[in-house]
Amino acid sequence: MREEEFKMERENLVKVGDTVHITEGVLPSSWYYTIEPAVAMSRNYKFSERIKSTEGKVLAVEKTERGYFVKVALDE
Repeated sequence: MREEEFKMERENLVKVGDTVHITEGVLPSSWYYTIEPAVAMSRNYKFSERIKSTEGKVLAVEKTERGYFVKVALDE
């Protein structure tokens, strides 16, 4: 299992236990991921770090001074 973090701008868009759909976006030299429908975004990943899963389960939603962070468990 792999855990990744996504940044969410508003609260209550997802909750612990939700199954979320993840899509991949491409930049010139990296990749990023979005929890659909545009709920939260990941950091940028190098080719060797790419996420292969298209679904995950929300493990936690944490509120910080910088916003909300969603931890997602992926089957990889």
